[in-house]
Amino acid sequence: MQQALRREEPPADFAARVTGGARRRPAHFPAQRWLAAAAAILVIAGAGLGYRQHQGRVAKEQVLFAVKFTAAKMNRIQAQVREVTR
Repeated sequence: MQQALRREEPPADFAARVTGGARRRPAHFPAQRWLAAAAAILVIAGAGLGYRQHQGRVAKEQVLFAVKFTAAKMNRIQAQVREVTR
């Protein structure tokens, strides 16, 4: 166990291998950036469509409430007019 934890010097080409691998990786980033941007656009567009559907449902509920409210008021007024005309 002690041998596994003892300090050991890295190979001479260790730094060159690490930095060489890091220099090669950015070649893949443009494709990853495009994919990330496309995914973000799809998520935002989907959220926008979902919100728009929600707004449509809310507007429908508001219109139905207004129609019911107006119908109730009109029925009450009509009943009062009938009483007056009798």
